[in-house]
Amino acid sequence: MEKLKKILAAFLLMSVLVLSACSEEETLYDEIKDKGVLTVATSGTLIAASYYDDEDQLTGFDVEVAREVANRLDLDVAFEVMSVDGMLPAVETGRVDLAANDFSVTENRKEEFTFSEPYKYSYSTMVVRESDYSGVYALEDLEGKINGGGATTISSEIARHFGAEVETYGNASNEAYLRDVSIGRTDVVVNDYYLIKFGVAAFPDFDIMMHPDLKFHPTEQALVMKKDETELEAAVNEALQAMRDDGTLSEIAIEFYGEDASKPTEADVETIEGLDI
Repeated sequence: MEKLKKILAAFLLMSVLVLSACSEEETLYDEIKDKGVLTVATSGTLIAASYYDDEDQLTGFDVEVAREVANRLDLDVAFEVMSVDGMLPAVETGRVDLAANDFSVTENRKEEFTFSEPYKYSYSTMVVRESDYSGVYALEDLEGKINGGGATTISSEIARHFGAEVETYGNASNEAYLRDVSIGRTDVVVNDYYLIKFGVAAFPDFDIMMHPDLKFHPTEQALVMKKDETELEAAVNEALQAMRDDGTLSEIAIEFYGEDASKPTEADVETIEGLDI
C-alpha cells in the first residue's frame, strides 16, 4: 500500500509539472519580443504597396505600415521578400511572423489565418488596353479573356469567377504584368484600385489604362498572422489604432496613394454575387 501511495504521489507531481510547463509555454509574441525582431513577408514588386525606390530601398504603403507597427511595439523589423503565393504558407509554417502585401480579408482566409484590424479600404477594378478596352465593357466580358495575376490572389479568383483564364507570374514586377496587357499577351489585370492607379501612372508609354467604368468587390486590407495568435493580434491592433488616432496611418496612405486609403471608400462599388472567397 505504501508503495502504491508513492507511485500515485509521483504521478500527481509529474502531472503538475506538465501542466505548469504547458501554462508557461511561450506564445509567438513572446518569441518575437525575445528576439526583438518582427519578421514580415512582402513582395517588393507591388507599386505603391511594396516596392524598391530609386535608391533601391524597400518601401511602400504596406511596408511602412508594418515598419511603424514594429517601431511602436519597440521591435526591429526584418522583411522577407518573396512571391505573393508564398506568403501565406510562410506565415502558416512560422517562417515569418506577418505578411504585409495588400492582403484582402476574406471569410475563407479567416478560417486559416488571423487578420489585424483593416488599415486600408478599397475595391477592385482592372487594367485594360486604352486603344480598345481589351474588349471588356462589363464584368461578363471577362469570359474567355486572359488575366495576368498571382495563382492564389483574390483578384485572380474574381477573374476566374467570370470565366477568364489566369496567366500566372512569380514575383514579377508591375512592369511585366502591365506590358503584357499593352502588347496583347494578356487582356486584363484585375487588381486593387490604388495599385492600378499608381501602376498605370508609372508606365505612360504603355497602351493601358484603368477601366473608367468598372468598380466592383469592396475590400479591406490587413496584416496577416498565424491563426489564434491572440497576443500578437492584440499588440498589432493596439499599434494600428494608435496610428489611426494620431493621424500617422492617414499620412502614410496619402504619401503613397495621394488619397486617404485608410478610410472607407465613398465610391459606388458593385458587389459580386456568388463569389466564394
